[in-house]
Amino acid sequence: MTEATNPSGPAEPAPSAPAAQHGRAGRNLAVAVAMGAFLGIGLVLLPVLYLPWAFSIIISVAMAIGAWEIAGALEQRGIRVERWVLYVGCLAMAQAGYWYGVMAMVAVFAATVLLAFGLRLRQGTEGFVVDVSANAMVASWTGLMGGFAGVILAQSQGGDRVIVIIVLTICSDIGGYVFGVLWGKHPMAPTISPKKSWEGFAGSLLFQAVAGVLLFVYLLEAPWWQGLLTGLVLAVTATAGDFFESAVKRDLGVKDMSNLIPGHGGLMDRLDSILPNVFVGWLLLTIFLGS
Repeated sequence: MTEATNPSGPAEPAPSAPAAQHGRAGRNLAVAVAMGAFLGIGLVLLPVLYLPWAFSIIISVAMAIGAWEIAGALEQRGIRVERWVLYVGCLAMAQAGYWYGVMAMVAVFAATVLLAFGLRLRQGTEGFVVDVSANAMVASWTGLMGGFAGVILAQSQGGDRVIVIIVLTICSDIGGYVFGVLWGKHPMAPTISPKKSWEGFAGSLLFQAVAGVLLFVYLLEAPWWQGLLTGLVLAVTATAGDFFESAVKRDLGVKDMSNLIPGHGGLMDRLDSILPNVFVGWLLLTIFLGS
């Protein structure tokens, strides 16, 4: 078909249909919301409340998938990791934490790292430091930090504590998105994550502070100030986790860790904020409420 003549100049291209369906974040929002609801209710809320042992298995599988995603991204840059050692180790850490506690989980983590180092040593010294550092990063980023969810689950009010951490992290994302879209003008770290603004961070702080107070008072029956402090701290660690994954992806030259979840990218793209919150949340909740 020939292009019609436009006396005022070249014809402006009409926006494509796929672009119109995507939000400012560049993803299909309808698919993203539907998948988020399925994951949140089907794989988190119901198992946490009714089958905690099953949720510990879900955690283990999720950490192994996260290790698979990161390993794939690393290998695109020629960084070699001991895949099966990391998969088994990440599966075992959350189980060790749930059934036997923190010391058992840390022991599994140390064994995973040592075995990965030993196996990599057989391949010679070229690139050794980079490769073993990558193995340690994967094991700690996924298996160790995620394994603390298993530890939390086995504590008193374990299911409630997990829900508190998850809800607070979600509130951080919502507050950051709303304030960032409406008022975001000052990037926090433009070279790492240009869309993250100080205004959005203020929204994360506000939403998590309010949610923390409400969750601690009405769900955990704990003092309000503990909820306020937990909400503020987890807003910081959630943002730091997001920056950390953004830095890794920029360094590796990938947009998403994988295309595993429609509308969301990879699983690690959903867990980047919550993984550091799991560890810090475990620490704060143990200090405030005991184990």
